[in-house]
Amino acid sequence: MLREAGQDCHPCLRPNAEGYAPIFARSQARFPLQAPESSMAKRGNSVIGIDLGKRAYKAVLLNKKSETRYALTSFASHEVPEEVTTADEVAQHVKQLLKDLGGSTKSCALAVSEPGSLLRIIEQPSTPPELLRNALRYNGLSMLNQDCKDFVLDVASISNNGTAGARAASGEGAVAVQVQAPATTQTRYLVGGLLRSRVKEISEAMAKTRLSVELMQLAQVCSFNAFEVAYPEVHQKEAFLLLDLGHLQSTVLIGCNGELTLTRAFDYGGKHFTQALTADGALDANAAHLMIQEGDPGMADICRNTLSRLCTEVRNSMGFFEGQHETSIHRLYVSGGLSRAEMILQTLSDELGLPCEIWDPLENCEVALPAAKRKNLQQEFVSLNVACGAAFEYLRT
Repeated sequence: MLREAGQDCHPCLRPNAEGYAPIFARSQARFPLQAPESSMAKRGNSVIGIDLGKRAYKAVLLNKKSETRYALTSFASHEVPEEVTTADEVAQHVKQLLKDLGGSTKSCALAVSEPGSLLRIIEQPSTPPELLRNALRYNGLSMLNQDCKDFVLDVASISNNGTAGARAASGEGAVAVQVQAPATTQTRYLVGGLLRSRVKEISEAMAKTRLSVELMQLAQVCSFNAFEVAYPEVHQKEAFLLLDLGHLQSTVLIGCNGELTLTRAFDYGGKHFTQALTADGALDANAAHLMIQEGDPGMADICRNTLSRLCTEVRNSMGFFEGQHETSIHRLYVSGGLSRAEMILQTLSDELGLPCEIWDPLENCEVALPAAKRKNLQQEFVSLNVACGAAFEYLRT
């Protein structure tokens, strides 16, 4: 959970001093949703996971059947203008999304796709999260090369045995983590943050809906968590790269043996791809994307040229990881709306020299949908990874 530095209560129990909710994240860092000293009513077995994207809001309704079994009972997607600037506008679009979703569940887990968000991995001597949050907030320029005073922040350990590291950071098992370790041992922390103004806007918007927002997370972390549920063997035993193709930016997450080891974001997404295809509006966007789906040779050349920048960023990320860890990545897992097109996946594969495949966040979930909606799911599942990750976190905590 991303909290204001100095906040001393569990934010699910009462709002913080500024009246808005914190952000929550998970990943192998296991940001604790519930502080060890807090008590909290047992959670329900159903939740709405919402991804507040820059081009569309997506939602899934998941039910928990057992500790390891989940069922999808509904999903929805609602396009939004690129610049939704007020809490009233956000609330209006969320209400339309909920109307399309249906159901009466009120518990909600939010994920925010925001180019201005912060997600970094740093190394520090073992430090209690509260102290590290304060240090980051007031010394961000020296620790992260970025001023963090306007961010809502949280941190958690992602060193080896990340779960134990997180427990130590919250005051449990600290001795076990320190045993046989030299005094200079560095601990790896995941730092996440979102601008305070954005958190406030979302909190005010959600207060205008029927939902009870239980947690808020960064989209990148939700995607990583969804992959863990969908492909546990790969997540725990292999090195893997997740490439999420968003509207304004794309993100690379690299994991190895259950740990998040590298995160990068760059300003290339569906908007830039469409501008290249349409020559900045000279060609109708729908016609251009239809030609991509049909494998038009001319569009294939444009596709290759515009994706070259993306491929360079991905290649650099892979090279950095493999050089640091002496471990090779053998496959890329792609998500986001652009990944629906076979031409895009093939171009990525050709340029990077590795298999690139879409991945299904619902791989290990039951699908309890009407026939018509089940058919639509075949087109939409590539964009539901973030919403699913938010919902999984709620149901697993």
